[in-house]
Amino acid sequence: MFEGFELSSVDTGETTIRMRRGGTGPPLLLLHGIPETHLMWHKVAPRLAEDFTVVVTDLRGFGDSGTPPSTPDHAPYAMRALARDQVAVMHHLGFERFFVAGHDRGARCAYRMALDHPDRVGKLAVLDVVPTGEVLRRADAAFALSYWVWSFLAAPEPLPERLVGAATDLLVDHMLESWSVVLDAFPEEVRVAYRRAFSDPATVHAICEEYRAAATLDWQHDEADRERRIACPVLALWGAHSALQEWYDVLAVWRGWADDVRGRALACGHFLPEEAPDETYAELREFFAT
Repeated sequence: MFEGFELSSVDTGETTIRMRRGGTGPPLLLLHGIPETHLMWHKVAPRLAEDFTVVVTDLRGFGDSGTPPSTPDHAPYAMRALARDQVAVMHHLGFERFFVAGHDRGARCAYRMALDHPDRVGKLAVLDVVPTGEVLRRADAAFALSYWVWSFLAAPEPLPERLVGAATDLLVDHMLESWSVVLDAFPEEVRVAYRRAFSDPATVHAICEEYRAAATLDWQHDEADRERRIACPVLALWGAHSALQEWYDVLAVWRGWADDVRGRALACGHFLPEEAPDETYAELREFFAT
């Protein structure tokens, strides 16, 4: 899937991050969402590697990256911590300034990185999200019923951990199928990899901790940063058949956080790089190359 990419792990000082690197040119970091790993970029990353040095990683707590112990306040799984990992990975590779594109949870890590480390992020692309603080401020019954994963995985330990462990394949397949509209978007070998990652109890606990952090620290960090601006150009893409299209004026929301914002909806559901790889590639290449 990633022909020409080198697979390795980086010790960030706080955990280990599994990554692949390929291509030459300006550095571009790609971050995944849930229930995925870095494999979600397999249709897009090799094409971007024709023009960029592409780095794809598993976020802390996901895939084959580390699952460090948490704390009562969930701080090791706040997006602030996940962003530090990614900055450390790029520093390890010799990249002090780079582009970043993230989908879903990876997009939340990416915009937090742009806020906390503005000198590192040259351009930012966020796929099918609005900021966490905006999500929770605007949450209503439709959100609670459609995005139940936010409250389910954030429930107190060990309830969600045990329920996920008892029905891993069901949960992963349900998320992939209910949030997408392209039926053949996920090859079986990719589905197997996503299920395998979710079958590890340490990974499940880490992901639950990440959602607990989202409902507390990430929200608080966003609220504290409402007077700050994302300094770099921002590309916002979302699925025309995803919840964002129905619930938000996506560009208007992001323009509340940054001055230079562009973007549009693509003809797909939630999983842009897997459902609409050609459009996603074209939008990212144009944005990062100009």
